Amino acid sequence: QVQLVESGGGLVQAGGSLRLSCAASGRTFSSYAMGWFRQAPGKEREFVTAINWSGTRKVNADSVKGRFSISRDNAKNTLYLQMNSLKPEDTAVYYCATGPSRTITGTRPSEYDYWGQGTQVTVSS
Repeated sequence: QVQLVESGGGLVQAGGSLRLSCAASGRTFSSYAMGWFRQAPGKEREFVTAINWSGTRKVNADSVKGRFSISRDNAKNTLYLQMNSLKPEDTAVYYCATGPSRTITGTRPSEYDYWGQGTQVTVSS
């Protein structure tokens, strides 16, 4: 049974920073690409960023380029999302998810197979 547990969310002022973590278990973490998605109230879940199995390739949504950075520590089975220069429009529940293979196969939620429960990020203006 694959388990993904996000942590690190909270309330922050605009311009601030947060670091999210996603602890994985039940699968060989290093064998799969990983992604971060977010969902704001009344909106569809949207892609934020993804990383391949080794951390050598990353894909970012235009809305977070230059502000958010994804990384992973395969020895700790943990995925991270460093979020800087946060904006009120970044407010959402953030989810980590596993891809079906080592490489980044896409940016649609349907292309990711296991999901965490999410962590709330709220950015005040």
